[in-house]
Amino acid sequence: MRPIRPTDSPLLREIYVDAIQTQAPQAYSPDQIRAWATLALLPGLLDRTLEEGQGWISGIDDGFAIRYPANRLSMLYCRGRSSRQGHGSALLQAIEGDAQRMGIQRLQTEASLLSRPMLEQRGWTVIAPEPFMIAGVHFVHFQMEKTLS
Repeated sequence: MRPIRPTDSPLLREIYVDAIQTQAPQAYSPDQIRAWATLALLPGLLDRTLEEGQGWISGIDDGFAIRYPANRLSMLYCRGRSSRQGHGSALLQAIEGDAQRMGIQRLQTEASLLSRPMLEQRGWTVIAPEPFMIAGVHFVHFQMEKTLS
């Protein structure tokens, strides 16, 4: 595992798109997958998070997690070929550990249908479902939080 660098933005976008295209079909429609994956290609949309966020890359470019701002897990994605191999759990552990060392007592996130079960297994709690739209396509994600001890 290594820290994310500002120059990693193209790699992070690649992992992001791969994760959505290979794993989302089990829970999302083709229209949702297209809309979601397209976010990686829109100029400016993810730039600030990818360049200013703090996080980690797991394995040999298998997955990544970013906190941005400091008290929010803003992104957690693993390539399809690397799913269910412990990368997500390792990334969460690193993100949570970093936040604790910074004195952050609680992390928040918006979890997809795919990430919600893993987060719940690691002690995150659902606050509420939240509908939203991407490019006119309906989605729901889950406001979640975890108190760090």
